Parts: sequence; structure tokens; C-alpha cells
Amino acid sequence: MGLRLAVLGLAVLAAAPAQQRLSVKQLVEFILSSIELEHPDRQVAGFLKNVILTERLDDRTIESLQGRGAGPRTVEALRRLREASQSLPPPEPVKPEQKAPVRPPPPVEEQRRIIEEVREYALNYTRRLPDFICVQVTRRYADPSGLEFWRRLDTVTARVSYFEQKEDYKVILLNDRPVDLTMDDVGGSTSTGEFGTLLKEIFEPETEATFRWLRWGRLRGRLTHVYEYRVRKDKSKWTITWERRLSTVPAYQGLIYVDRDTLQVLRVTLQAEDIPPDFPIQEAGTVLDYDYVDIAGREYLLPLKFSMRMRQGRLLVKNDVEFRMYRKFGAEAVITFETPEPLGEEVTTEQPPQE
Repeated sequence: MGLRLAVLGLAVLAAAPAQQRLSVKQLVEFILSSIELEHPDRQVAGFLKNVILTERLDDRTIESLQGRGAGPRTVEALRRLREASQSLPPPEPVKPEQKAPVRPPPPVEEQRRIIEEVREYALNYTRRLPDFICVQVTRRYADPSGLEFWRRLDTVTARVSYFEQKEDYKVILLNDRPVDLTMDDVGGSTSTGEFGTLLKEIFEPETEATFRWLRWGRLRGRLTHVYEYRVRKDKSKWTITWERRLSTVPAYQGLIYVDRDTLQVLRVTLQAEDIPPDFPIQEAGTVLDYDYVDIAGREYLLPLKFSMRMRQGRLLVKNDVEFRMYRKFGAEAVITFETPEPLGEEVTTEQPPQE
């Protein structure tokens, strides 16, 4: 499995930043994140010049942010936003968070049994899949400021066929324009390993990943065991490549979400660790969600969404990859090749684990 970053589209990114429409809640989250990440005061204030609020900002919120560490230029920019937003409605009041009852963890022996069953499932995952085709939509974003003001670079729609346990990708639309390209032809940031390779390499015995039960979770209405895991650098097979010239194999850690009822994996995350300090990419991570899909009258657990993020200096790159319109592979399979609307955030947002 691997990630690849090619720094493209810098002329587009260097253009004047687009205006951002934010709620007061989004504004506060952005300022707090900037404080935590120690972004320069001048840079944060500069981006606030391009913010348009959808709600009224008040003095109390500004004073709170100043007390949390917002710099003088940022505070001055917030005051200008306050003046510009006086005619807008106030933000909705924040509802008090209801704490879910604490569920006890499963016994230690059961935790170990679950991991061994998931291991057997992961190692044989691709053998159980049917031959199928689907549409893969990759929306690629970048932000040269490092402040998560994302700008979409392009949308790549590909036909994915899975036949006799082999994947094949063919790009058919680029920004809704028909093309006949391979993923390599498209260039830019790409990833591989979505259909089972990623999961298999984590659970292979020779990887020697360590697992620890962490907590309960809930995804798409299903109660899950959440395990954290770690893979040492000398056992890793995760390759990160920069501009097809340099590559590194980092250690990594992440989370595994296991369906309590079926013991199948609903989500796996990876975060690179110990990247060499002289390597151009400083951070890399992925999140892969699976969901149940009907193919020819049978239900299979298949990739739903794959998100990849990398950082090179201040430049942030993000790919959101969705897998849609699954069909059984065959001459009779018909897919209307169009770019569907993005999945709603609620589809991949973790919910409280109460029953």
C-alpha cells in the first residue's frame, strides 16, 4: 500500500484566496485550532480578511478567544468581523452535551479472541469478495497556508473493476469532462491499497502489530469495538513517495473499528510516525470506511470512503475518495458514468456508543 504526493497546481493555489463563509462556531474552531498549531498571528489575521460570517459575532466571543491566546492582529480582524456582522442573526444557542452511560469493556480474553477473529477475516477479505465494478470519485484539495482553508483542485471519476482478486482503475471523467486516462496519467496526489491490501498488511503475523482495546464506538448505527494498534518501522510496508523521486517507509499507528455483531471491520485509520526529518513530507494519514453493499442479492462489506491527508511544509493536501454504484462484474453490468454528489458528513461521523 502507498501514498504519493506530487506538488501540482501551485499557480492556482497562489491566486488570491477565495472568500470563506463561516458560522460563528466554525470561526471559533478555526481560531482555536490556529492557536493550538501556533500559526503566525499575521497569517491568521490575513485569512480572516477573506471570511464572511453567516451569523452575528459578539464581544464576549472575541474576548474569550483573546483570553485563549489569539494574537493582536487576529483580535483586530475579529473586531472588523463583529462590525460587519451586526445585522446578521445571532448564532443558535449551544445545546448541553448529554453524556452517554458508560459501557463496560469486554473481558480481556474476549478482546484477544476478537482480534484473532478479525485477523482471520482481514487475511481472507479479498478472497470473499465477488467480481464487481463501481465508480470511484476522488475530490482533491490543497491549502498552501496550512490553515485548512481547502480549495478543490479537481474531481477525478474512475471506473474500478475487481476481477479474480485484481483491481483495475480507468479514469473516465476529469472535472466532468470525458477522458481516457490511467491514474498515473492524472498525476498529483494518489493512493493505493483500498480494497483489502491495507487491512491485510496490518493483520499479517509478520507485521507484528500490537493491539489494545480502547473504547466503544458507533458508526452508521452499528456498535463497534475500537482498538488502537501500532506497527514498527522495521515491520512496515506502507510506502510514501514524493514526486516519484523519493520514498520512505514509516512506522504507523491508528484505530480499528470492529462491528460488535459481525466482527467485521467498519473503519481503519493510519497515521505515519518517525518520518525522516529530511523527507519532504512531514505528515501523512488515511481513514478508510467500509459499509454493507448489496451485489446481485448478497450483502458484502466494501469500501465506502477513503480520506488521505499529507503535509509538505505549510502545504496541505487532501483527497476524499468515494466508492459508489457497485455492480456485479459482467457483460450485463451497466453503470451510468457520472459524478455523484459527495456523501454527507453524517455518513462517516462517529456517533455516541449508547444503545
